[in-house]
Amino acid sequence: MRPPARPRAAGTARPRPADQGSAQQGTTAREAKARAPQAQEPDARAPEPGRPGRRTSAQRHPAEPRSVQQRPARTQPPASRPEAGRATPSGLRDDVVSDQLADRLAERTAMARYRVWRRIGWTTMTAAVLAGLVWVTFFSPLFALDPEQVRVSEQGTTVDVGQVREAVTDEAGVPLPRIDTVGLREEILAMNAVKNVRITRTWPDGLEVALTAREPVAAVPQPGDVYALMDAEGVRVGTAEDVPDDLPSIVVSLSDAEAGRRALDAALAVLGALPPKLAADMQTVSAATQDDVRTTLADGRVIRWGSGAQVPLKIKVAQTLLRAEPSAMTIDVSSPDLPVTH
Repeated sequence: MRPPARPRAAGTARPRPADQGSAQQGTTAREAKARAPQAQEPDARAPEPGRPGRRTSAQRHPAEPRSVQQRPARTQPPASRPEAGRATPSGLRDDVVSDQLADRLAERTAMARYRVWRRIGWTTMTAAVLAGLVWVTFFSPLFALDPEQVRVSEQGTTVDVGQVREAVTDEAGVPLPRIDTVGLREEILAMNAVKNVRITRTWPDGLEVALTAREPVAAVPQPGDVYALMDAEGVRVGTAEDVPDDLPSIVVSLSDAEAGRRALDAALAVLGALPPKLAADMQTVSAATQDDVRTTLADGRVIRWGSGAQVPLKIKVAQTLLRAEPSAMTIDVSSPDLPVTH
């Protein structure tokens, strides 16, 4: 005698033989695709398994197969395809990672190439600008010396300005930065009666030459009945047939050339230090030796200076005695601390 069958819970399916399930697998898969929304979204009102409840819509239609109503649809796995790439831990395939890496490498290479070309471009442009500036400054006629823009100013009357201008205008057409002002200055200083010279570039195409002339302070007798015009440093700045009215004549001993030269230097040192008013009153200067310099004023008074040492102090003492003792004919300041008048 068979035991009574157990009641089956609502919503459960009766097990089927294995061959019947396999035969209906294809049909069940196709029907599951068509009704996928219903399979994926089960009715919220369906009763839980093993608990009686209201019948679902699938149970109200017994014509439909139970397997569709009670089992989730099983689909065939897709046909195997060749593996495009192995997945990385981040979820990307190897081919995707390789493409991204290649793109980044290409981008870096392009940026490096761009930087190199930009650096080359800037270097080339800078070199071109510098080359242009050098050409304009040192070789173009833009800064070439114009003879009309040469200015010569002088201090004194003994310098031949025409000779100086001629030496400067020989540089006409040469750009100002290339003019050798040092060599030009040496050339001008070698000229007669030029004591000092200052050359200044006046842009864009001119030169300014400021001269300091050597001024004669005495006339020295020379062989041939002529007089050499000498400045305070003993430099000969000119020649005259007669003694100029504004210059004293110097009488020195010519028996010994070396002694005569020292005596002349001492006399010139005294004359070069005299103030203009006193120097204009001098008539003659004599120097038997370098320690015996004497000057004669226009009124006949004689000043004995001794050597060319302490000349500024001697001048102050002599000026004081000339005002204090106008009747004194001889004023001896060779020892300025102990002057003598008589």
